Amino acid sequence: MTPLVLLHAFPLNAAMYAQVTDDFHGQLLTPNLPGFGGTGVPDEEPSIDVYVDHVARELDAAGLDRVVIGGTSMGGYTAMAFCRRHRRRVAGLALIDTKASADAEPAAAGRRAMAQVMRDQATTVPLLEDVYPKLLGVTTHAQRPELAASVRASVSAAPPAAAAWAQLAMAVRPDSVPTLAVINVPALVVVGAEDVLSPPSDAEAMAAVLSDGELVVIADAGHLTPLEAPAEVASALRRLMRRVDG
Repeated sequence: MTPLVLLHAFPLNAAMYAQVTDDFHGQLLTPNLPGFGGTGVPDEEPSIDVYVDHVARELDAAGLDRVVIGGTSMGGYTAMAFCRRHRRRVAGLALIDTKASADAEPAAAGRRAMAQVMRDQATTVPLLEDVYPKLLGVTTHAQRPELAASVRASVSAAPPAAAAWAQLAMAVRPDSVPTLAVINVPALVVVGAEDVLSPPSDAEAMAAVLSDGELVVIADAGHLTPLEAPAEVASALRRLMRRVDG
């Protein structure tokens, strides 16, 4: 079985995949991106490529060469950047609640402003006020208060310095549409029907560019489908792995 690598969303950590990966056997890697899950904030200038190089080193340390790489939200940005920098190592691609386009300037400016506050005041309050409400779908907020509370706690626990660095890195990420247009591997695009941060229209745009992509829209879920609908995400990933290995 080809190894599977899953990269987490902002501002969470690898624990977000616990329910998705329960029934996966063989080689599986869910690394924490630098700054999250107890890892140190990078010293380098903020860039998604710093995350990519960290993941490549993790693969080297684990003795893994070609992998199916995937990620949610920021993890998806990192997976696409990995395809750009390490194309030979990519056997398959999973993009979950993410988008290929770069930030427009108003969005990038908002990230920079939030990063400044978090860095100067050492607080995650901006994340709780602006990011957290958009992470989950309206159905989850209304019907699953225990999950909403758990995600809120995870957001609150995010290290402010790491979150600020990540926001600056995401603000300068390049457009990944050209990368998706030339990567000829089995691919999966998953999106929650209620995702307002990376809506279904963004998922449809990525699927249209991919040469061998499957699009899965999950009802009653928002931006964190691996937490809101882990069984559906796991099922889609298993289909992708069968396509890669078959």
